[in-house]
Amino acid sequence: MSEKARIRRELLAARRLLTGEDAENAATVLSRSALDLPELAGARTVAAYVSVGSEPGTRVLLDALRARGVRVLLPVLLPDNDLDWSAYEGADRLVRAGRGLLEPDGERLGRDAVLEADAVLLPGLAVDARGMRLGRGGGSYDRVLARLTAAGAHPALIVLLYNDEVVARVPAEPHDHPVDVVVTPAATRRTGRTAPREGGAGPGTGRMEPGTER
Repeated sequence: MSEKARIRRELLAARRLLTGEDAENAATVLSRSALDLPELAGARTVAAYVSVGSEPGTRVLLDALRARGVRVLLPVLLPDNDLDWSAYEGADRLVRAGRGLLEPDGERLGRDAVLEADAVLLPGLAVDARGMRLGRGGGSYDRVLARLTAAGAHPALIVLLYNDEVVARVPAEPHDHPVDVVVTPAATRRTGRTAPREGGAGPGTGRMEPGTER
């Protein structure tokens, strides 16, 4: 078993131990903290996803963004594991799809619709101090991030996690992209890529910078 597979198994096992109340409470705090982010406060279009199972909850956040007038794009999984996109029109317009996912039932906007996003909310199992994200291994978001890079698009990359999922180091490949912001119930953290240097704004120093403690 690879190191990534081992870490995924351990993190998923920990998530399965969460009670429904734990997950619901975390989702409420995560939504409030995410809505306070300047990257979302000024966003007109946000690419996000519908949380399922024991994932950190996004549904409260999706509805809050939509209520703000933000255009929210949700992924539609394609047969080749790439992602199409469709606008979120409310929970009553979500349908069951493969792999237990929930997807919008509206018009498909194409794979390049994500290029319009001011911020992208990425699913993940862990993030480290460099901002490297560990996903589930399907590769869908690797394609999304590669598409953004190829187009010269630079939306804010944001991940919602539980507290124990900010880790010392995630095994990374050359094609992996660091994220900008990690939100947990306890804190908002900016990665070394975006954290300001002491004394002023500027490129990050390579360490995870704690934000507002909750």
